[in-house]
Amino acid sequence: MDTEIVAVGGYNEVGRNMTAVRCGKEIVIFDMGIRLDQIMIHEDAEIENMHSLDLIEMKAIPDDTMMNTVEGSVKAIVCTHGHLDHIGAIPKLAHRYNAPIIGTPYTVELIKQQIQGEQKFGVTNKIQVLKAGNRYRISPNLTLEFVKMQHSIIDTVMAVLHTKDGAVVYANDFKLDRTPVIGEPPDFARLRQIGKEGVLALIVESTNIEKKGRCPSERIARDLVRDTITSYEDDKNAIIVSTFSSHISRIKTIAECAHEIGRKPVLLGRSMERYSTAAEQLKLVAFPQSLSVFGNRRTVDRTLRHMMKTGKDKFLPIVTGHQGESGAILTRIAHGDTPYKVEKGDKILFSAKVIPNPMNFGQRHLVETLLKMKGARIFDEIHVSGHAYREDHYELLHLLNPQHIIPSHGNIDMTGEYMRFAEECGYTLNNDVHLLRNGQRVLLK
Repeated sequence: MDTEIVAVGGYNEVGRNMTAVRCGKEIVIFDMGIRLDQIMIHEDAEIENMHSLDLIEMKAIPDDTMMNTVEGSVKAIVCTHGHLDHIGAIPKLAHRYNAPIIGTPYTVELIKQQIQGEQKFGVTNKIQVLKAGNRYRISPNLTLEFVKMQHSIIDTVMAVLHTKDGAVVYANDFKLDRTPVIGEPPDFARLRQIGKEGVLALIVESTNIEKKGRCPSERIARDLVRDTITSYEDDKNAIIVSTFSSHISRIKTIAECAHEIGRKPVLLGRSMERYSTAAEQLKLVAFPQSLSVFGNRRTVDRTLRHMMKTGKDKFLPIVTGHQGESGAILTRIAHGDTPYKVEKGDKILFSAKVIPNPMNFGQRHLVETLLKMKGARIFDEIHVSGHAYREDHYELLHLLNPQHIIPSHGNIDMTGEYMRFAEECGYTLNNDVHLLRNGQRVLLK
């Protein structure tokens, strides 16, 4: 049975990830994501009313029209975690395929929220929950397995498609964090066993392949956050923290630190409300009882007004806007568009790095400048990455020992750097390591 890897999206850029694996006449799709920066949107974005063809033309979602040239029928749509660059296009594209959508409990909950908010298309695909460590029989020839993994969003897995010719491992995205803040470490024993059983192909992210060494554990970020916040226990100025709404581990740490120094943690922003509420409802996280959450804009402004009246030193707002996104809470505060006033000596903590594209750098620079003009103290990059570094990739390769490697999730600089790394490990370009661009495909020998 011939196996073909089809690069639909995410091979020219970071974002709009989508890969199809064809085994004979059966196809499994991995991911349907959006590219956030392409239409200047962010975690609070509203693309529900936009048509898929318009979004494809804007290069904001994968151009899956190429799937019409792939012979066979789609049997499953698989998502390994809940980031929008992996699930954000499901409401726009999934209805074209008569196939179930499969994900972990938290990922499925986020997918359901995406589908419920969709205004253009009706997505009626069956939605299947698959927990880490379990298997799902797609067909007599194909079985899907989820292996426990860590990343910057909870309930992440590595997907393994078992075929007659060996396993196809989909590793977008992952982090080999042995001391996570939430959840268990990756299942190294199972990965090693899968390697012994035989891996036909590894489809692997290349986001941080140029970074030497190992990616620091989320425990490191927890210590950085704690060191910074708790050092201001007796400070009477404001402390505001902005981080990724989907980074539940980080939000838990920030909220706990606020509680430790006697400040009430308050989550502000629609995406903050969406991600944290889903995590709590599924009992995947326990926040301090003092935590409150507000997403509606009018309620957010009323809460900010209450903070000013009661005293900024009584609260620790955890807000959207670390990329300087238009309409996000921190951006509105910086522009003076809320009742909350930043004053000299107030602390603004960015527990996130700037996602590297010119638009984000420009937006973030503007927000920081406006805050500094008001006298704020800026604390930058109190953060560790959720993506594997070079030595993590080295470990994964030696656990799995794949016959073929397909670098993904990155622009040509990233996937090209992974190719060079694979060659260092004994692989050869166009023989057993394959460099693809969006719209290209490779038949594995």
